Order: sequence, then structure tokens, then C-alpha cells
Amino acid sequence: MSATGFTGIVVIVLFVGLIVFFSIIHKDRKHIPIRPIPAYQKIIEEINVAVEDGTQLHISLGRGGIIGPESAAGLAGLSLLKQVIEKSSICDHPPVASTGNPVLSILAQDTIRSTSKAISVAEQLRHPSGELIGVTPFSYAAGTLTIIRDEKVSANVHTGWFGNEIIWLTTAGERQSSPTIAGTAQLPAQAIIYASASDPLIGEELYAGGAYLGAGKVHEASISAQDVMRWIIIFLILGSALLNLFGINTFLEEILAGSM
Repeated sequence: MSATGFTGIVVIVLFVGLIVFFSIIHKDRKHIPIRPIPAYQKIIEEINVAVEDGTQLHISLGRGGIIGPESAAGLAGLSLLKQVIEKSSICDHPPVASTGNPVLSILAQDTIRSTSKAISVAEQLRHPSGELIGVTPFSYAAGTLTIIRDEKVSANVHTGWFGNEIIWLTTAGERQSSPTIAGTAQLPAQAIIYASASDPLIGEELYAGGAYLGAGKVHEASISAQDVMRWIIIFLILGSALLNLFGINTFLEEILAGSM
């Protein structure tokens, strides 16, 4: 096994172990204490606004599939869609979901049907709707703009795999004076979101939706595990830098080379 593969296994085992640890030590608590993320608090506020005003939320899941590096962002978006549907079940106009990938669209439709059935939303007209907007960046952005500009849409949540076309979506939301919560796994698009969205999700915050929208204690424990892993990585980076600064790293390499 290569060093990279072994390191990956160690990280996965450590992360799962931390999730189990935090789940056990906080098993008697109703909620596990986690650091606040303003964007998710904003989603909860906008759900309440939609209930009071008779408007609806728009959940944009991006155009990534479920095979490849974009799969995690797409699955995170589906998880967030599920939680938003559950919390907005009493809205006059349930959330509308838009996608730019056929497979992701099928999964979104399945999420909508199963969640609506679970919360006993029986009337077909009250079911949240999911739409396949376009399969190219331009067609997806152009089609999504029509939903953003709908007067019934009070807020837009963009979570998934986006490219540079995200600038059109975030800018359109700001021009409509509607809150825009956005996050993605693609670095150039993250930079655009940070500059143009009113409530950006940065880095791993994209995958934390379940913890902040009430998906369960395991999701909350994963946030605590992420924080611990982040500090471990910071200490490793600082430690490696100090070893290089004082020449200890080179000294150890020479000793190991000599012993070999």
C-alpha cells in the first residue's frame, strides 16, 4: 500500500472514531454544542419568512453528477433539500428545486417524493417541485434565472457543484433583493460566491447542513469531529514548518538514510 493510501485510511478511521466519540459523550443531550454558521441560521429565518408571507424558497442543486469529485457536493445539496422540505411543510408554496444534471434530477425527484410522503403532504399541488433546467453551464444558468426572478421566490439557496456561472445566479438574487445563500466545492466558484452572495458557505461548511437543520446527532457530532481534524491539520502544518525552519527535518532524514 502506498503512503498516500495509508494516510487516507488513517484519516477516515480517525474521523469516524471522532464522530462515534462525540456521539457517545453527548448522548444524553438533546443537541450537541456546535459552532454557529450564519448562512444556515439565515436559511431557518427564510423558511419562517416563507411561512408567514406565503412565498417559497428556491433550492439550486448545481450541475454535478454523483460520479467523480462533484458527487459529495451534490449529495450535500440533496440532504439540505430534504431538511428544507421537512421544515417548510406548512408553507402555502413549498420549495422549488432546480438541477443541471439528469442523474441528480432523478435523485432530487426521489428526495422530494419520499420526504413529502414521510411528512404526509398528500395533495399533489402542494408537493415541492424539482426541475431539470439545463445540462450545460449556460443553459442551466439561463433557465435558473427565470426561477430566481419569480415574485413568489423569497430566497435562493445554491448548494452543489457550480462553475463560474454561479456569478449570474448570485447577482440575479441580489438584484431581486432576495437573500442568497450559496456554497460549492469548486475553488474558483467559492471565490465568486464569497464576493457576490449575501450569505456564503465556505469550504467544508457546505457539508454541514444536516447538523444545522436538525438531521440528527450524528450530523452534529460530525461538526465537532471536523473541528478537531482541522486543528490536527493546523498543528501538523505548523510542526512541519518549524522542523524545516530549525533544520530538524533534514537532520532526521539524514539519520534515517544512514540507518537504511
